[in-house]
Amino acid sequence: MTMTDFHIDAKNKRFGRLISEVAQILQGKKSAKYDPRLPGEDRVILRNYRDLYVTGEKADQRIYYRHTGYVGHVKAISFKDAFAKDPRKVIRESVRRMLPKNWIAAKRLKNLIFEDNG
Repeated sequence: MTMTDFHIDAKNKRFGRLISEVAQILQGKKSAKYDPRLPGEDRVILRNYRDLYVTGEKADQRIYYRHTGYVGHVKAISFKDAFAKDPRKVIRESVRRMLPKNWIAAKRLKNLIFEDNG
């Protein structure tokens, strides 16, 4: 089994376009040996992921919700704040939501690697 590495420079790229491209690569759809029941052999190495951007008012209008487990404790954070806090978490969660919802998604998500430049 040979693993293919896709090195992607995310500098000045749109968030959604990049995320959908990464999701396709992780599913193995860019490979000649694509099989939907297998995790795929392709890895994505993402550089300059802090330099992504979104268009329009999405940075302020897109809200991420989570629940603490207690009654009335719904937490909300905007895309801009969440991305400033931890861009890797936002990117990984967005890619996870674009992958098929099955047992193999976790294995595919492990092939997403963030490369820091210093």
